[in-house]
Amino acid sequence: MAQPLRFRRSSGRWTPDRVRSQLGRPLDDNLGATAGDPWFAPPPGYEARRFDMDDGSFALFCWTDDDADPPADAGGGPAGYWLGNTETPSELWRTDKYGFDEAPYPVSRWAQRELLAGLHDDEPWLADYPHVSWFFLPVFCSKDGAETSRAFFRDHAAGFPDATRDAATGFVEETLRPGILDDHREVMAGKLGTSASQDLVRMSAAIAEFTAARILTRAGYEITPEIEVTTGHSLDFRATEPDTGTGHLVEVTRPQPTAGRSANDPVAAVRDTAETKTSGQLAAHAGGVTLFVDCSSFPADEWAAVRENEPAVRHKPAVVYRAEPDGSIEGYRKGSVPVDLSGVVDGVS
Repeated sequence: MAQPLRFRRSSGRWTPDRVRSQLGRPLDDNLGATAGDPWFAPPPGYEARRFDMDDGSFALFCWTDDDADPPADAGGGPAGYWLGNTETPSELWRTDKYGFDEAPYPVSRWAQRELLAGLHDDEPWLADYPHVSWFFLPVFCSKDGAETSRAFFRDHAAGFPDATRDAATGFVEETLRPGILDDHREVMAGKLGTSASQDLVRMSAAIAEFTAARILTRAGYEITPEIEVTTGHSLDFRATEPDTGTGHLVEVTRPQPTAGRSANDPVAAVRDTAETKTSGQLAAHAGGVTLFVDCSSFPADEWAAVRENEPAVRHKPAVVYRAEPDGSIEGYRKGSVPVDLSGVVDGVS
């Protein structure tokens, strides 16, 4: 799987002639490229070009004689920054890559304005969801994952059954609006995936982590994703009580509805998925992890069967729940759950 969109930084002096000969000409020879001014003014102290290829891919390049705010591991001086979802010219093959938060802020801000304008030109409906647009921009504009990630929201309602794209995208927009995951944008956005092959199961599982972050923060916890533990695994979140500093580890799993499984029993689907998680990743961990079982992929009738039976999931403590795009969340718990979700998950105290 390819990676989310990142900058390449080339140290050394660039001129319009060098940009034309070492970037524009190879792109034009291989793909057919139109070079021109960017849509937005480049950062102060920089020159810039935009390359649009005949296959629909694009690239941005800006350069300066004095990189006054380079990434932490880079020196100052003259440098150029490349960003694109097309082939990389050979002149830039041996350059270092940096995320949007690592590149100089003016460069990152300019590039993201360009990307957002292109995204909303292609997908005008996404303009109503600025936080979703911005947060997933490294994936929405990635080389291989642009179409699949956009289609996940546009055509598959972000994995919510029987929901409109607007209701489902609005749920994710509301989740992201407070900025709870902004500091972890590259990691969390990348979970959606940048593969040209659409994997709705994996993408829905990624949204389950965003839903868990929403639940935990609305319950008053500070969250940190991707916690490495002594077993060599990474767990999805640490939820920290702000008053005491006490941390609680949380792992998330999202069972698939019976339509996507060989078993036609939603209760069994919950048990089987949870058992896979507990017999693998959690079995290696010496307790102390709360399992979140997100049944948001289940249609209402299947969730009703789960809610009525409240099946055990072979791990305690655990919370089993289903989120609706309107923001309501209903569930039940097994064991003594150390995180207080009362007032956030209906049925869990």
